[in-house]
Amino acid sequence: MAAGDNLIRCGFCGHEFVEEQGNVGCKNCPMSSGCKMIKCPRCNYENPPEPALVKGIKKLLRR
Repeated sequence: MAAGDNLIRCGFCGHEFVEEQGNVGCKNCPMSSGCKMIKCPRCNYENPPEPALVKGIKKLLRR
């Protein structure tokens, strides 16, 4: 994975994955049009997206 990839750690199983690898939303959810949850590709646990502030801090720390 490249240094610019946005890694997410699953809150349930601890699997780390790139945000693009996660399954975004679900078709049966009543909030499917506005839901921003990202499902872990390993266990399907729904993780909240990382706030922009946290993304920015991580980017600064990588330098």
